[in-house]
Amino acid sequence: MQPTATLEEVRATLQIAKLKEEDLQKTIHCLSFGPNVSSADYCLMELDDTLCKHIEAGQSLVIRGDKDEHAVVCSDDKTYSLKIADTSNLLLFLPGCRTPDQLTDTEDSSHVVHAQIWGFCNSYWELRKQRPRLKKLKRLLMENPYEGPALGGQQENTENRYTMQDLLERIQASEEEIRTHLETIHACQIDGYWRVLDFDYEMKLLGHVTQLVDSESWAFSRVPLQTSLDELAPLEPREMIEHCLNCYGKRYTENGEVFYALNEDKVCWGIALMLLHNAVKFNLKEFQEVWQQSVPEGMSTRLDQLKGIALLDRTSRPETICLLRVEDLPEDTVERFNHLFTLREKWTEEDITPYIQDLCGEKQTTGALLTKYARSSMQNGIKVFNSRRPVAT
Repeated sequence: MQPTATLEEVRATLQIAKLKEEDLQKTIHCLSFGPNVSSADYCLMELDDTLCKHIEAGQSLVIRGDKDEHAVVCSDDKTYSLKIADTSNLLLFLPGCRTPDQLTDTEDSSHVVHAQIWGFCNSYWELRKQRPRLKKLKRLLMENPYEGPALGGQQENTENRYTMQDLLERIQASEEEIRTHLETIHACQIDGYWRVLDFDYEMKLLGHVTQLVDSESWAFSRVPLQTSLDELAPLEPREMIEHCLNCYGKRYTENGEVFYALNEDKVCWGIALMLLHNAVKFNLKEFQEVWQQSVPEGMSTRLDQLKGIALLDRTSRPETICLLRVEDLPEDTVERFNHLFTLREKWTEEDITPYIQDLCGEKQTTGALLTKYARSSMQNGIKVFNSRRPVAT
């Protein structure tokens, strides 16, 4: 229909189509294609209410991903998968066109409004909330871990260092998710670059702090920051001591003075990692004895402190324990389950849960994941899970 179509022509068309004028809106849109219209000129993206409000508030969405990665869309605090969805209906771009709920027909008779089509699509981008892809973050930072201040005459390695902007360009996650994970992996900012500590150096810092607490007979819940910095300054940079306290304790202020309450679980966790780091397998009973002897006096070790970092084998004689960190496992759900069933043919729910908990989406449980990706059976009265498919060993 041409943009010069009259009301009489519209009525004639309605009659041919056997439509009653009184069943339609009083405002009749007459559409026509503008010059040089192409389906390649525009892309459509479907947004939920949360993202709509985000855009309407003047915020932005960012598409992230390297050439070998599937693109994702990130807001300030969430990550969404980005996939093309085809539709059998032609989607038209009509600037200035109003939908029925936006019309306020005050006229008694029908009238024609001409609208020009600027573009069209038969597909759109569909967004679905997903887990951020953060494994790459630590891999990048581990290219140049911080091993402490350079000794006299030595030059510090300045290659492979990343600012927050560098990470935002490389990591498929929102800024808030990246910052949260940087805290989880005990990274810190040094000279404007985000660095993860070399494991031995981090354990060295923790050792300095716990030995000072022991020697001063301080309560673990009341470690004074300033005194700690003054005492340990000859050994390590003050900012590194404070970073260690932030990693393994909680900061609070009392009468104007800053204190830290060391977290027993975190300290015991760190020392267990140190013990397991260079051992293939450990006799469980011997490990528990050495572990308890290694933590500061007054702290108690428990096996539940090791969820997600160590795997117990109760079937071997003697029982053993070995290092298995969830952060070292594949991010992809299918690959994760395949890897776990390669390590062990059958898992109890208690043993496997710490290694799949992070795979759960919104409102999803580990039980639902096990139902989908594993097969259950009973073994000696205990429910165990094994792979749904043959696993290559």
